[in-house]
Amino acid sequence: MNVTVYSTPTCPYCDMAKKFLDDNNVTYTSYDVSTDQAKAEEMVQKSGQMGVPVIVVEKDGSEEVIVGFDQGKLTSLLGL
Repeated sequence: MNVTVYSTPTCPYCDMAKKFLDDNNVTYTSYDVSTDQAKAEEMVQKSGQMGVPVIVVEKDGSEEVIVGFDQGKLTSLLGL
C-alpha cells in the first residue's frame, strides 16, 4: 500500500491529515504543491481539485483519491 499526501505548508487540514497518519504509524510520501508545480499538476489531474490536502491511497492495484481530511474514510481505507 502506498499513501501520498499533496499539501501546502499553510494548510491546517494538511497538518491534521499528516498528524493522523503519523499517529497511526502510516508511512506516506508528502509533496508540497506550493513549490512543486509538476506535483501540483499531478494532484489536479488525479483529483480534479485545486484544494488541499489530496490524499491518494494505492492499494490492491487500485487508487482511491480523498479530497480534504476525511478521517473516517482514511480509517476505513487503511484498515485502522
